[in-house]
Amino acid sequence: MLKLGSRTVLLPVDLQRAFDGAPWPPRNNPAADENGLALLAAWRQNGWPVIHVRHDSIVPGSTLGPGMPGHAFRPGFSPRESEALVTKSVNSAFIGTDLDLRLKRLQAEEVVVFGISTDMCVSTTVRTGANMGWRMILAADACFCFDQRDLDGTLIPAETMHRAHLATLAAEFATALSTAALLEAARPGRSS
Repeated sequence: MLKLGSRTVLLPVDLQRAFDGAPWPPRNNPAADENGLALLAAWRQNGWPVIHVRHDSIVPGSTLGPGMPGHAFRPGFSPRESEALVTKSVNSAFIGTDLDLRLKRLQAEEVVVFGISTDMCVSTTVRTGANMGWRMILAADACFCFDQRDLDGTLIPAETMHRAHLATLAAEFATALSTAALLEAARPGRSS
């Protein structure tokens, strides 16, 4: 049975307002925010470490650029004063940041990742972290994807994108679990 403890770091990725409108296409998993907020609340209640990740786009005109309304955190996801913030300008939260060093200083044993989007920044962060030797855990129902078109222009629905990326990540890069399973493993008295 999975036990999580004070060396389990929660890593919310790119929980920003820009993803709620244009130019982003339709998405899947409307429960992702609710599930992510439940994880954040559990970590805060336990006093466990949280490192927030924010995308600071350097692309001119990006809705994720600093100073743009979409750059702001989604409701409930802003870091608290005691919580760390890592900013990135590429897909992986490990590239060009001090995330690896922060995890080492915390003597992290595993990293629980959730956020936006499953197939982009979440996937890239999980893959990089696993390749760097971290034990990555993916909160599978606290992420979402957007509809994408393949090379022939055929629409791939967001749910299909999400499921395919979860399957790939779970096959080699992370343990993929539901929010309910993670909350059970984080319940006081169950931790290591």
